[in-house]
Amino acid sequence: MPKRLFDVVFAALALLLLGPVLLAVALWVLFDSPGPVFFRQQRVGRGGQLFGIYKFRTMRVGAEAAGPQITVGHDARITRAGAWLRRSKLDELPQFFNVLRGDMSVVGPRPEVPRYVALYPADVRDTVLSVRPGITDLASIAFRDESVLLANSPDPERTYTEQILPTKLRYAQHYVRKRSLWLDLRIIVWTVLAVLGWRIKPALETNPAAKP
Repeated sequence: MPKRLFDVVFAALALLLLGPVLLAVALWVLFDSPGPVFFRQQRVGRGGQLFGIYKFRTMRVGAEAAGPQITVGHDARITRAGAWLRRSKLDELPQFFNVLRGDMSVVGPRPEVPRYVALYPADVRDTVLSVRPGITDLASIAFRDESVLLANSPDPERTYTEQILPTKLRYAQHYVRKRSLWLDLRIIVWTVLAVLGWRIKPALETNPAAKP
């Protein structure tokens, strides 16, 4: 099955089956703190094109202007509902609409904000941005506890750009070069297991620094 057809069918079924969950989460976000239900942010997609990624809002209105673009540990900007939504990854569910729009795939390298994409080496950028970004990928599983890792750093921004981001890019390159429907299905299963609390070692798996 071609990847785009798989994406459309999977996203449509997910939205249909998860409709009651989406409605419940939307109401919770609405009543938990003042502001819109959804958060929209510019990310870099395939070919370097900007698009608006959708999430359930997990931070207070104006949070982007009040701090860094990465969240660290118990970030004071995160709402009560947002803390749980981030842990469970339910804040990402609206991205199925991005998949239907053609901005994203179900599986693919996670899209970054332009500020961090500007740090990609040119050859890495060309590879990673040659495919649609995804809702989940190998790096999302490997860095399931990213905010906790950053909370333990004396300089979270530097730790992200110098340690975490390069490793994420190696995972992304590996995915682009090895991508297949079978790999996508495995990543989806691993993602579900990771959300349920399993410790998953994606298979670049044992050595993300190795050449794909």
